[in-house]
Amino acid sequence: MTTSTSPRRARHCCFRPPQEANDYSLFLRRWVRSPARMGAIAPSSRHLAEAVCAPVPERGEPVVVELGAGTGPFTAEIQRRLGGRGRHLAVEIDPLLAQRLRDRHPGAEVIQRDAVHLRHLLDERGIESADVVVSGLPWALFPTAVRHRLMDATSAVLAPAGAFTAFTYLHAVPLSPARRFRGLLAEHFEEVVPSRTIWRNTPPAFVLHARRPRP
Repeated sequence: MTTSTSPRRARHCCFRPPQEANDYSLFLRRWVRSPARMGAIAPSSRHLAEAVCAPVPERGEPVVVELGAGTGPFTAEIQRRLGGRGRHLAVEIDPLLAQRLRDRHPGAEVIQRDAVHLRHLLDERGIESADVVVSGLPWALFPTAVRHRLMDATSAVLAPAGAFTAFTYLHAVPLSPARRFRGLLAEHFEEVVPSRTIWRNTPPAFVLHARRPRP
């Protein structure tokens, strides 16, 4: 017995919402231009965004810093969780992506700068420390010196009970850059816990939750 897919179902399977399609196209163009900076060929899924942004507090007035905001999947989730509370600084080095973030997420303070200057960026805005730092940066692709500068900058701005989250792709786990990144997290934080695998992402990924930066 054979089955056939109706035209309606075929169109539904291939349908991509206009905003998502635009984000994908923009992301792909920026990746072609600078693959090392982007790190992936597609924006992170809603499922990955939910896992990465889980440490954002549900109460109070937290300061949340986002590194490598890209097309904004984490930005949208952070804004949803904050619901107008606290402050949300979204750092994005690409000028085109930064402008799109400003247009789409007026509640976030979008900063077009390199994340290695994080301490200075917070000082400019009168912010002593961050409660959560959410990262969309491709850590494993950075040279060792850059990776260390970024991690030093990140851990230096976190509050003593602060949380840092980053993600890594499942296929990269056995590779040496990913292992070195895990080691770097262990050097800078007292606790590092991986999440379950996020299969509904392209490619599958998991999140690293780091807490309590070491002095």
